Amino acid sequence: MREFHPLIPRIAVALRSAWRGLSGIRALPIDADLSEIRGELEGDAMAISNQLLCCPGVRKIHLETAQVGRNLDILHCVLFPDPCYNLPIFGADVVVGRGSVSAAIVDLSPTSGELPPLLVERLQQLPQHPFSQPREVPSWGTIFSPHVLFVRPTSDAEEDWFLQHLLAMHEVMLTSLSECNPQAADHPDSQTRHAGQLFYCQQQRRNDKTRRVLEMAFDSQWADRYIQNLLFDDPPELGGHRGN
Repeated sequence: MREFHPLIPRIAVALRSAWRGLSGIRALPIDADLSEIRGELEGDAMAISNQLLCCPGVRKIHLETAQVGRNLDILHCVLFPDPCYNLPIFGADVVVGRGSVSAAIVDLSPTSGELPPLLVERLQQLPQHPFSQPREVPSWGTIFSPHVLFVRPTSDAEEDWFLQHLLAMHEVMLTSLSECNPQAADHPDSQTRHAGQLFYCQQQRRNDKTRRVLEMAFDSQWADRYIQNLLFDDPPELGGHRGN
């Protein structure tokens, strides 16, 4: 395969470096046919790589990088917290078409209606950059926080700004993780966060663009399995195995 647009490996390398410092980090099992995926879309080669990790407080870390033909590069990353921890969902996506970044989004999405006050305070302290082309959140994007950044970077400088902001939000997430103590699985707040994470996954599965690309490259049944079981799988019922 050809080389990725430079922004994607820069993000992936920085995230992996940060994860190596997490206490208790370990790989999660992944089906062999979902780890490295090869297919074809309208005559062009398609390649997807997936990495799954977990640690105490985070039930699943998922990093996906994908190339579709000669023109489309994708990075997708989500950190799904254990609902027993008062943490948001970190999510980031970058889409590159014909050599330029067409969409770049990063957020810490609340699972209990609003973000923890200390986390909000830290987000408010992050530098704000004057991106020239902010983008509108899609109609299903009610899951995002008021701090979501969704832009079309138009220069190398704006790509650098996005990378800096993504890593700063990720650091806020990891700092909050290091300070957080779990609540009991039957605690009402844990139950609320579990329901919020279910809703987040349901809303993300409404993204028809993702489904269409996968269906064209493979088939609808495979696309459903990929989206339901890997991209946005429902959190396990509380009280069971939490990936810690």
